[in-house]
Amino acid sequence: MSNFSWPLTRVQHTENVHSLKSGRSINDFTRDKSSFDLKTWDGHSAPDSDRWNYNTHYYRLTDTLMPVTDSVLDFGCGEGMLTRRLRARSARVVGIDPDQHSIRAAREQSGSDIDYICGDALEYPFEPESFDAVVSVAVLHHIDAARGLERMAELVRPGGTVMVIGCASSERPRDLVIDLTSTVAALAVLSRHKLWKHPCPVVWPPPASYREMKELAHELLPGSQFRRHLLFRYSISWTKPR
Repeated sequence: MSNFSWPLTRVQHTENVHSLKSGRSINDFTRDKSSFDLKTWDGHSAPDSDRWNYNTHYYRLTDTLMPVTDSVLDFGCGEGMLTRRLRARSARVVGIDPDQHSIRAAREQSGSDIDYICGDALEYPFEPESFDAVVSVAVLHHIDAARGLERMAELVRPGGTVMVIGCASSERPRDLVIDLTSTVAALAVLSRHKLWKHPCPVVWPPPASYREMKELAHELLPGSQFRRHLLFRYSISWTKPR
C-alpha cells in the first residue's frame, strides 16, 4: 500500500489498527484474531443496513442537514458506505480517498453510477465550486483540519452545503460531564447493536479538541453551525454565501 499524501499532525497510531504507514493490508488484520472483537462485524461481511458504529450512526444527519442536490463530493469516502447512501439524494456522486484498498472495496460494493477516485482531496484538480454539496465523515482528524475545511469551501458552489461529521479529543475538566454522559449512552446503544469495524485506516487519538474544532469552524466557515453530539462526534454544517 502506498503512503498517504495527506499530512498528519500530532497523531498516535495504536498497535491494533490499520496504521496509515504500516503497509499492512486488511487481510493481515483479519488473520490476526487479537485485533478484532468476535462480537463485531468483519469489515467485508456485513451488509450496509447492518453496519453500525459511531460514524454510521450519524450518517442520517446528511438526510436532514443536506438538501437534495445535483452533485455531491464524499471527501474521504473510505469504502463507500456513505457515498452509496448519498447516491439516493444526488444525481452525481463522487467519492475520493487516498487509500487504494478502500477505493477498491468501494468500487466492488457500488454500482457504476458512482465515480470513485483514488487520490488526495486536498490536491486533486477538481474545478473550484464544482459541487452542490461536500460531505466528510471522520476525515478531518486524519489531515490538517484547517486546510481540509478551506478545501471543502473551495469546492462547493455558492448556496451549496458543506457537511462535516468529525472526531475530536476531550479537554478535562471542561468536558468531563458530557464525556460521562456519552459513555453511559454508548453502553446503552452498544447493548442493541453489533459494532461494525470498518476496514479503512484509523488514526487515534484526534489531534484537536472539540473546542479547537468549533473555533476553527467559526473562523474558516463564518456562520457555520457546530454541534457536539452524544456519541463522541461533532458536526459542522455551512451554507456558502451566494
